Amino acid sequence: MKPKLSKNIDEVCYPFIYESSLKCDYEIHTDAMCRQLGGILSLMPENLPELIAELAKLQPMIYHLNGSIRGKCALREEDLIWLRERYGAHRDSVADCLSGFILPRGHSPVPELNAASSSAKVAIRLMVRLYETEGVDIPDVLHRFCNVLCNYYFTLTLVINRSRGEKEIPFESGSYRVRSSPKK
Repeated sequence: MKPKLSKNIDEVCYPFIYESSLKCDYEIHTDAMCRQLGGILSLMPENLPELIAELAKLQPMIYHLNGSIRGKCALREEDLIWLRERYGAHRDSVADCLSGFILPRGHSPVPELNAASSSAKVAIRLMVRLYETEGVDIPDVLHRFCNVLCNYYFTLTLVINRSRGEKEIPFESGSYRVRSSPKK
C-alpha cells in the first residue's frame, strides 16, 4: 500500500512528507540545517560571545532558506551581504591557515561546524536537482547564500581552533597533486 497522509493530525509530521517532489527533501534538509545550528550554538565556547551572537542572528536566516522555494523567497540580498561580510572578516583573521587543504579536526563544536559546512553543500545540490529535474525556478540568493554559508562554517572551524591554540594539519591530496611534465 502506498504511504499517504493520515487524517489524524498527530500522525502527520509534515504536510508535504509524502510528495514525490524534491521540494520536500530540500525543506526537510534545510529544517535539519536550522536544528544543526541550534545544536552548534549550545556547544559554542563561552569565551566567543560575539561569535555566539553572530550564529544566533544567522539561525533564522537558515529557516528562511527552508520555505523560500515552495513559498515566497524570505532570504534577502541584505542577508547574503551580511553573511559575506562576516565570512570575509573571519577569513581575513585566519588567512595564514588558508594556504591549502587541511584535515578537518578539532574539539566540539568544530566537527559540528564541519558537518554544517557539508550540509550547506547538500542544500546547493538539492537546488541544482530541483532545477534540473523538476524545472523549479531557484531564487539566485539561495544558492549564493549556501555557498557562502559553507565557506563561513569552515572558516569558523579555523577561528575556533586558533582561539584554542590548536594547529591545523595540512593535507596533500594524491588526487589533485600538481604533476610535473614528463622529461623528454
